[in-house]
Amino acid sequence: MQSPSTAATRRAALLAGAAVLAGRRAGAQPATGRPLTMVVPYAAGGGTDITGREFAQLLAGELGQTVVVDNRGGAAGHVGSVGVARSRPDGATLLFAVSTNIVVNPHMQRGDRVNLATALAPVAQVSAYQYVLVVNPEVPARTLPELIAHVRGRPRGEVAYSSGGVGNANHLAGVLFAEAAGLHMEHIPYRGTAPALLDVVAGRVAMNFSSPPPAIPQIKDGKLRAIAVTGEKRIAALPDVPTLAEAGLPGVVITGWHGVFAPAGLPADVQERLASASRRATEAPRFRERLEHDGLEPPPARPLAEFAAMVREESAFWERKVRELDLKME
Repeated sequence: MQSPSTAATRRAALLAGAAVLAGRRAGAQPATGRPLTMVVPYAAGGGTDITGREFAQLLAGELGQTVVVDNRGGAAGHVGSVGVARSRPDGATLLFAVSTNIVVNPHMQRGDRVNLATALAPVAQVSAYQYVLVVNPEVPARTLPELIAHVRGRPRGEVAYSSGGVGNANHLAGVLFAEAAGLHMEHIPYRGTAPALLDVVAGRVAMNFSSPPPAIPQIKDGKLRAIAVTGEKRIAALPDVPTLAEAGLPGVVITGWHGVFAPAGLPADVQERLASASRRATEAPRFRERLEHDGLEPPPARPLAEFAAMVREESAFWERKVRELDLKME
């Protein structure tokens, strides 16, 4: 997550997807005789899972090695993330993470003393993305001002939003949105983005700040109504949906990213091999097309050291923000 560039700006580098699979590229030599396990720290079907599975197929081909996706949900991604941090640093186990897994959740835990910003070594940034604010079609609001007025017109806390768990990316997107708009909304955590979004579809919860991949099909099918996207510009997959600034809430930008991490202590040559293969996978036209289809963006072209520095900076920002907002795991 990025710190605000102005007093009015709220930046949240949050994120979400994951995957299973194998593939071989002609001439590629497998690094080991066993499959590589890529842990997605959420249940199947959410944004992180969707993106991760698409990435894993291409990474397998670049490595010439089977890549198996392992969904390990729990504690808003913290269970799977800590599990990878405690694995052997031999390149056989990777984490497909959302930014909150690394830079937010460790500051909300009590007692495990694991700082994932240092216990995990960055391998590659895989995507950048923003969120889409969606409501159940029965909610009497079609624009952001109408939605804000609807929330303010109901008893305090009556209007709820769902998320994939306390500390999850869409939870924090909701926190920052409510803070910027001056709203009081009830937060209802689930054990993953997919069930959280499905309860908005079912009308049991009013809204969700979803990563684009799981929301876009529901929007196009008319099962969800998109109110706004949270980035600096509209996304190609939803060209008619305005940004928060365009919709009447200027100065608020909430973005996220997906990244690949390994246990700290990974040998430099292994880290470089994995980083190079990951970079080639993210640059593949097929992956770029999938990102655009899912409402995501390619990662910026920058050295791995700059990505690592960004992770440390965001972790420091969220350490302060978690204390300021008094966020706690439930």
